[in-house]
Amino acid sequence: MKDRMTRRWSTYESFYIDLGDKKVADIVITNHAKSRWLDRIESEKTGFEDIAEFLWECLKQGRIESYYRNEQDVYLIDDDLVFVAEFAESMTETDITGTPLHKMIIVTFLGRMSETIELRDLKSYYSWLRHSRRMTLVKSSRKRK
Repeated sequence: MKDRMTRRWSTYESFYIDLGDKKVADIVITNHAKSRWLDRIESEKTGFEDIAEFLWECLKQGRIESYYRNEQDVYLIDDDLVFVAEFAESMTETDITGTPLHKMIIVTFLGRMSETIELRDLKSYYSWLRHSRRMTLVKSSRKRK
């Protein structure tokens, strides 16, 4: 999803939006992120274009911020919607000085903090997930013996 406007008139500079130290020029939605969007966020506007358009508008309006100050992979929209993103340098897009721009690859949507209280502390949430999966594996291995 790209915005077709440029920052200044009469230039051929690619449009980008700053997010931390990254210059985002494109948004890529993975299939996993799309399925999580459908499961956890919204069931009406579920196409790749719909999700990318929503994220692009949030980027333009400055509504996306990093979840942790020192980590660059988990982000919040409006202090509620939690998602995981990776960044890759674009091979074709550069700014006017020749610095490569970035693609924001949406890996997954974790959900809304207002609906899932566990998302308020992701480190304890992930440790709880690992523990519950480990216990499920232990229980299923007991059944096989």
